[in-house]
Amino acid sequence: MSNDPNVQKIFEYALNQERTGMSFFQNSIDRMGVGAAVTALRKLVEEEKKHILFIESILRDISQGNEINLTIAEDPDLAPKDYFDARARSEFLEQCVQGSMVPDVTVFNTAWLIEKDLSDFYSAMAEKTQGAASSALTMLSKWEKEHEKFFRHYRDKLSEVYAQMPWGG
Repeated sequence: MSNDPNVQKIFEYALNQERTGMSFFQNSIDRMGVGAAVTALRKLVEEEKKHILFIESILRDISQGNEINLTIAEDPDLAPKDYFDARARSEFLEQCVQGSMVPDVTVFNTAWLIEKDLSDFYSAMAEKTQGAASSALTMLSKWEKEHEKFFRHYRDKLSEVYAQMPWGG
């Protein structure tokens, strides 16, 4: 049975962090005018919603004194997706150059930090727990690591683009 109060606290904290991240992505959609970036963030919001449902399911199991059921994690929709296809990637960077979308760099940098923090947290907590809790945290860490890679890539690309811009003309 999963009745360790520390495990419950870990997942309660995780739930709060997932909600905070999702809220940041939703608010960023409103501030960004680039279609491809908005599309990617919308896909990420949908994934974060699924992570929230996964964690809520775990907390429900814990509160009922049941073993953590990981069958929901077998849903292929839970795993990270490719947020940009090849065409959207090039369009996104091109739109950023044409529109001088400096806020996009900030959004992608902040999103990268959020996802990196979550990935690191899940990984560290997986090492401190056992059984299904550890497995669930490992899965969450891997999913967030994919988000982290996505944002790091575009943060780096956008920073590179802006570093090359002829500012002040």
